[in-house]
Amino acid sequence: MTSAPTITANWEADSGNTWTVPFGGGIGKIVKIGKQPVNAQVSAYYNVEKPEFAPDWQLRLQFQLLFPK
Repeated sequence: MTSAPTITANWEADSGNTWTVPFGGGIGKIVKIGKQPVNAQVSAYYNVEKPEFAPDWQLRLQFQLLFPK
C-alpha cells in the first residue's frame, strides 16, 4: 500500500483556488528484472478539492532501482 501526494495550498491564489486535496492510494511490489531488484509502485488519486484549471485525477508510476549491500 502506498500513499504519497500531499495536501497543498497556494496562499497567493484567488479564493476557491487555494487548495489541492488528493484522495486515493496504490500498490507496490519489489521485483527483480534479471538480477536487479526494483521497487515498482502505481497509485491513483482523485483531487477532492482543486484549483479551477487543475486536473481531476493524478496517476503516479514509480520505479526505483535498489542496490542492496
